[in-house]
Amino acid sequence: MTRFVLVRHGQTAWNEGRGERLRGRSDIDLDETGVRQAGAAAARLAHWQVDAVYSSPLARALRTARILAEPKGLPVEPVDGLADIDYGRWQGLSLEEAAADDRLLYDLWLKSPQLVTFPHGESLARVRSRALDAVVRLSPGHDGQTVVLVSHKVVCKVLVCSLLGLEESGFWRVQQDLCAFDVFEADENGLTVVRLNDACHLEGLE
Repeated sequence: MTRFVLVRHGQTAWNEGRGERLRGRSDIDLDETGVRQAGAAAARLAHWQVDAVYSSPLARALRTARILAEPKGLPVEPVDGLADIDYGRWQGLSLEEAAADDRLLYDLWLKSPQLVTFPHGESLARVRSRALDAVVRLSPGHDGQTVVLVSHKVVCKVLVCSLLGLEESGFWRVQQDLCAFDVFEADENGLTVVRLNDACHLEGLE
């Protein structure tokens, strides 16, 4: 059995409040709060056996992964399949700017996300395919081990939907907080979810 710990990266300047933007493939780093969140997640992992750490190649995920991996003395290997969704033309836009660009598409994203392919970007189905493929490819090399995967909100939500047997239409029904953990186990019968959106290590963190 292989245990995967899926971790969303820490906060960036584009994650919260009035500064929130569609991050996607924008290569932005963690802010100070994000670094503290990753440190708290690393302290939580200190009590767990971890054998390997993989990450999205984007800076915010890589920095989170390196903070998690350093106390374990492990390298971080980038995996393209864990990269954030490609928002195409909408990448870097605020939610208000995206809505102004194409109100019908924006409303469809909020109501039926499974039907959306972002202009010059990706669909949730494409994200699901590449992320699941990454997990499946990694599993055989880590039988009996615990593997940390650091990725992004959209990727984490899509993977959780898949593991719960939900279609992409269930995307908005899954919550994924910054630096939260999802834990699932892989064996000959497939993947089983054992923990979802666990962020107790961030309690009391300013």
